[in-house]
Amino acid sequence: MNITLNNRPQFFEEESLTIAEILKLKKFSFKMLVIKVNGKLIKKNECATQEVVDGDDVQIIHLISGG
Repeated sequence: MNITLNNRPQFFEEESLTIAEILKLKKFSFKMLVIKVNGKLIKKNECATQEVVDGDDVQIIHLISGG
């Protein structure tokens, strides 16, 4: 499967993966994330069920706050 992950081409052996599986494979461990698939916002409770397939555009953004 070929997807775009954070504006970069990415290849996975699997035909589809969930967002949670991608987070684990790519070792994203930050707690505050904003995730979009093809421009659609994905809620945290949907990560285990939202599938990503060939050609999808995935954005995983870390939220950082400061003062």
